Amino acid sequence: MMDERFREDPSPFGAHLGFRMADWREDFARFEMEIAPHHGNRYGVPHGGAYATLLDAAMGHAGCWTGDPEVKQVAFTLSLNVQYLSLPTGKRLIVEARRTGGGRATYFADGEVRDETGALIAKGSGVFRYRRQAG
Repeated sequence: MMDERFREDPSPFGAHLGFRMADWREDFARFEMEIAPHHGNRYGVPHGGAYATLLDAAMGHAGCWTGDPEVKQVAFTLSLNVQYLSLPTGKRLIVEARRTGGGRATYFADGEVRDETGALIAKGSGVFRYRRQAG
C-alpha cells in the first residue's frame, strides 16, 4: 500500500490524460489510467503516445524517490524507447517502472504497460538526468 504522504498530483498533461500515481517507492513507480474515448487514435484504439506518456511518467518517478515527502527530486528525459506489442482488451492501463541503474547525474529505467487482464501492451526503457534544484 502506498504511503499517502508521497502521493503527487499528476502534471497538468497527466491530469488532462487522466492518469494517476498508484504506487511509488525506492526504484519503483506505478501509474494507472482508465481508457477513455479521447485516448483513441483514428482506429479507435489508444494512441501510442498515451503509452509513451505513461511509461515516461512512471520511469521518471522510479528514479526520483527520496524517502522524504518534503524533499523533492525531479528528472528530465534524455531518451525514451517504446516497443508497442499488442492492443488492450481491458479498460484500464497499468504501467510499472523500475530504476535499473545509474549514478549521481543520470539513471536508467524500464517499464511495462499492461491492462487489468494482465496483457502486455507495451514496454519501454529510458535514460533520465536529475535536475538540479534551485537554491
